[in-house]
Amino acid sequence: MRNLIFRFSFIVIALLHSLVSFARVSVSGVVTVNGAPMGEVAIEVQDSKVGSVTDAQGRFQLVIAQPGTYQIRASFIGCRPEVQKITLRESEQREVNFELHEIETGLDEVVVSGTMKAVSRSESPVPVEVYNAAFFKKNPTPNLFEGLQNINGVRPQLNCNVCNTGDIHINGLEGSYTMILIDGMPVVSGLSTVYGLSGIPNSIIERIEVVKGPASSLYGSEAVGGLINVITKSPEKAPVFSADFMTTSYLEHSLDMAFKNKVGAKTNVLTALSFYKYDNPVDLNGDNFTDVTLQDKISIFQKWDFGKVGRVFTLGGRYFYENRWGGEMQWQPEDRGGDEVYGESIITNRVEVFGKYQLPIEEDVFVDVSFNSHNQNSYYGDVPYMANQKVGYAQAYWNRAIGVHDVLGGVTSRYTYYDDSTPATELDSINQPNEVILPGFFIQDEIFLSEQHKLLLGMRYDYHRDHGSIFTPRVAYKWSINKKNIFRLNAGSGFRVVNLFTEEHAALTGAREVEVQEELRPERSYNVNLNYEKRMVLGAQAFVTLDASAWYTYFTNQILPDYDSDPNKIIYDNLDGNSVSRGVSLNADVVLPKGWDARFGGSFIDVSVTEKDENGIMNTYRPILTERWTTTWALGYKIASINLKVDYTGNLYGPMRLPLLGELDSRDEYSPWWSIQNIQLTWSKLGSRWEFYGGVKNILNFRPADNSIARANDPFDKNVVFDASGNVVPTAENPEALTFDPSYVYAPNQGVRAFLGVRCTFN
Repeated sequence: MRNLIFRFSFIVIALLHSLVSFARVSVSGVVTVNGAPMGEVAIEVQDSKVGSVTDAQGRFQLVIAQPGTYQIRASFIGCRPEVQKITLRESEQREVNFELHEIETGLDEVVVSGTMKAVSRSESPVPVEVYNAAFFKKNPTPNLFEGLQNINGVRPQLNCNVCNTGDIHINGLEGSYTMILIDGMPVVSGLSTVYGLSGIPNSIIERIEVVKGPASSLYGSEAVGGLINVITKSPEKAPVFSADFMTTSYLEHSLDMAFKNKVGAKTNVLTALSFYKYDNPVDLNGDNFTDVTLQDKISIFQKWDFGKVGRVFTLGGRYFYENRWGGEMQWQPEDRGGDEVYGESIITNRVEVFGKYQLPIEEDVFVDVSFNSHNQNSYYGDVPYMANQKVGYAQAYWNRAIGVHDVLGGVTSRYTYYDDSTPATELDSINQPNEVILPGFFIQDEIFLSEQHKLLLGMRYDYHRDHGSIFTPRVAYKWSINKKNIFRLNAGSGFRVVNLFTEEHAALTGAREVEVQEELRPERSYNVNLNYEKRMVLGAQAFVTLDASAWYTYFTNQILPDYDSDPNKIIYDNLDGNSVSRGVSLNADVVLPKGWDARFGGSFIDVSVTEKDENGIMNTYRPILTERWTTTWALGYKIASINLKVDYTGNLYGPMRLPLLGELDSRDEYSPWWSIQNIQLTWSKLGSRWEFYGGVKNILNFRPADNSIARANDPFDKNVVFDASGNVVPTAENPEALTFDPSYVYAPNQGVRAFLGVRCTFN
């Protein structure tokens, strides 16, 4: 009997132990990608056969046989996988959420800038560089102008040590050769390229597309050196609410907010507000001038998507206000326009409207419109500059595939109104605002020769009342050896009609005056670009993309500001000779396992001008503010165990020739090698709506020489002696024969500074 009881007890205990051992536990949760729930994400328990996929709401559930410690892995194509280690107790039901982030390779992102059509980047016959919002978060800035500093071959150039206005140089060419677009429309141009570019808030940016080389055959005047297309966020896909606040040890404060809402059943509206304030005068170089301009900026942006099924209908607008000043440290608003305390005070009011509409017909016909009004009230010392510019642009284009041909054709018209308080818009003492209508048409044929070969032919015609007919053809060829090796060959021409002041405001910031030698003719450029793209897969989550380019651009009728012939003047004339921009560049995007990613870029740029001197001899020289070497990098590492991301970004520029004020000017003729480097830490809990970041900008504390502003002690030139011809006479008090001039500038005066910020996103 005892034997029987013992055996029965043993069987019961064994069964109970078995039931306990195999008591099932479960894991459930939600997976989001860039804040939005994502379906079809693979969820697996590593080293087991347990797995599942998320549903359309991003939810998943895993049933595990027994308690223990497991590693749960979430993975999705194009995203970096996330692994979480958890310990499950008996009968426990645990909730685990994953937040995946897209891998920043840009291999197959959709681009529109190269051909005016939405195509995969790898399919575009025109090389287009893409930089998404995540790239700009690696080095957060309050505006687009500063954010471009880590793009290879693109350099934000400050043009004045006092007011800190600037433009964007591409491959060593002046900012006036760069066209800035918002959603494909040229709403940032002319006067606003100088003063309004810093007013584009990062909160509205979905991605930036960069095309290097002439694009006039599609976009017309100004797209000579290249274009930067700012693609704004889609109201439909944007978060319900997002905000980003940042402050620095310089006491700069910026706040970006965006929210969306529905109007009716199908209309989505995205509204973005951006504020920037800096009112802390700093003078570290001891010249009694502000190192950084003090600014109040407000930008209000709104975009409507009317949600027609299968049709495009969007309308957007932006209002921008800026009040900035720089000058002597003791300057007060009551000194504005006076001749006792020097200050440069610029008040800007700007309105932009743009839209796209697809006609409700069977054919693909689109209508694009944009309008901007830029009003500026400014004083440079005691020199007033009041300006008003209005630019309207409209185009209608048709796109249709016909056999192996994908044809795009359209008509355009651009209206420009410009008026200011200078003699530039004056004739016989009567104010004569400048009004120009520039009509044109374009056609493009993208020919699919085979799976490997694609040919694009394009031509644009514009008519200018003063310059007559202007033709700008282009050709592009793409050879896809396979999906990992692509060659592109592009050739084309560009043109540019010049508006003098909008490109050279230095005429108002010193003693120099503008002199135009003759009736200026439009510039022409001829360009050829060879591009090679190589993709390498090094493992399951390791990618390398190499993008190499070599280019050659030849300019005729080029108009360059001549600082050298007369130190008291800026002389404009069509070049009696030619100008050449050539070089090579290499970009490398690297994504590695275990949290590493990197983007490196380097360029060699050779810009030269060849012209006749007064003796008829051809001389070749390098224009001012043109670097030969440039390098950029962005290196990131994520420590998954503590949800911490480390980003190290920077750039390195070679020497540039600087504008001296004469043979006696003792300042260096060339800038040194210089670099701005930054480091940032970002922490965000998985599944959290909040993200915290902070770091140090300009960790090397690089600043230009303290004597960058000539005669900062006499900004009104009250103690400068001039001869009968207007030339400066050397004196004991002014032995180098200098006048006040803040145009000797190549890098920001702002030194090392810490920053802190917080972001939140609600979907």
